[in-house]
Amino acid sequence: MKKHILLFIVLVSISLSLFAQNNNSSKEITEGWKKGGKVAIMFNQSSFSNWVAGGENSLAANAFINYDFNYRKGDWRWDNKIITAYGTTRTKSNGTRKTDDRIEFNSVVGKKATHFWFYSGFLNFQTQFTNGYDYKTDPNANRPVSKFFAPAFLSFGPGLMYKKDDQFKINLSPITSKIIIVADDYLSNLGAYGVTPGDKTRYELGFNASLYHKKDIMANVSMENILNLYANYLEDFQNVDVNHQMNLVLQVNKYLSTNIQFHTIIDDNTSKKPQFKEVLGVGANFLF
Repeated sequence: MKKHILLFIVLVSISLSLFAQNNNSSKEITEGWKKGGKVAIMFNQSSFSNWVAGGENSLAANAFINYDFNYRKGDWRWDNKIITAYGTTRTKSNGTRKTDDRIEFNSVVGKKATHFWFYSGFLNFQTQFTNGYDYKTDPNANRPVSKFFAPAFLSFGPGLMYKKDDQFKINLSPITSKIIIVADDYLSNLGAYGVTPGDKTRYELGFNASLYHKKDIMANVSMENILNLYANYLEDFQNVDVNHQMNLVLQVNKYLSTNIQFHTIIDDNTSKKPQFKEVLGVGANFLF
């Protein structure tokens, strides 16, 4: 099952990227900084009064920031992306619970080798803002299963980058260091997220491939795909870690939009089962 899901994600992302290669313009930008991003604030509310079919009042809110700041000078490129997200939902029976929580920073620096190919070095960092709970096994939220910097993931390494423009890029790093951080005594003593029980960090060395693709698929509809694949040379090389994000924005007007986010994670150190998350909301969308 895991291999089938992985293959499907890779094929979809590669197909989209090849389509983007054939259709996206390779127009060069001027030197210096190119900055831009968006803030999305989405709401969802349900209310019932004497509703025979039943139901429970609920209120949900999600905030999402996606910001790029890229630099170009001569043969050098430096691309940076920050993604943050936080969401909650509130019902009478369950109170307030977290539905989304993410901090991610991506950075790739490249020196042109030939045409669209660059010698590169990349860095990726991921963690979260607040405590997370498994409400199925711990409905009263007595023990967090995750915290700020527990876990945190830091990956970096040299490689080669193919970059046609800011909308399409692939980075391959055959020597990638990956550090898993669990900066919490309780979780580290459990051996959570693959660390040796009692240790706060775990080191891995492996192969990393990342792909970024953004495209306007029709008027006022844009789609962004971010795919990361990682295989650990030191243990279970066949178990490829997958992190795939797809963000779809349907722009109603300058300020209102519908945002759909799909996030897939396959990582044996985090969970033995594939993880899926989908967020859909209508709300305010601010470009800056």
